[in-house]
Amino acid sequence: MTIDPDQLRRRLRARRRSLSSLERREAALAVARRLADWRVFVEAARVAGYWACDGELDPLPLLEHAWAAGKQVYLPVLVDAPHPSLRFASYRPGLPLRRNRFRIPEPEAPAAEWLQPSQLDLVLTPLVAFDPTGTRLGMGGGFYDRSFAFLRDPAYRGQRPCLLGLGYAFQQTTELVRQPWDVPLAAAATEEALHLFAKPNDVQEQ
Repeated sequence: MTIDPDQLRRRLRARRRSLSSLERREAALAVARRLADWRVFVEAARVAGYWACDGELDPLPLLEHAWAAGKQVYLPVLVDAPHPSLRFASYRPGLPLRRNRFRIPEPEAPAAEWLQPSQLDLVLTPLVAFDPTGTRLGMGGGFYDRSFAFLRDPAYRGQRPCLLGLGYAFQQTTELVRQPWDVPLAAAATEEALHLFAKPNDVQEQ
């Protein structure tokens, strides 16, 4: 039976918004503990996070590990040309932020300092749902799929960036319909497990 993506979004968004602040914090800390020694995270020099909203799992505890390890941390910035997509601006706590049209904070860095998606090593990716094949259901705007579309190109030989979805265990579903434009995750982490979807040579647990 095909799952209607709009119904699934409504249901899972409502469920994550219903979590208490303590439940969200504990899940975020559990994910950070799980990933702090993961080889892909340890070796990444440029890590992109996101500003959690709408009940999303907060990447901040993991980003705090990244700052402590001397990694460069970036947050997404919306751009409209040549098509709506993402660039990534450096961020540390205390730097000025502005709100984009979705009211999500993003760094006030000049465009000349933004990174292209292909320049990142690890991208912590928000999600509404994911399945055992790495198919990701987002909010429906397509920003991540457009930004990382190059990863679907058979001619692209790079193993990075690694797209790592972050979410709660209840956001894993049995099967999602993968559209031609969908960019699959390499892995997903919840408070209960780290799920690996990429080929063994690309993403390893240790």
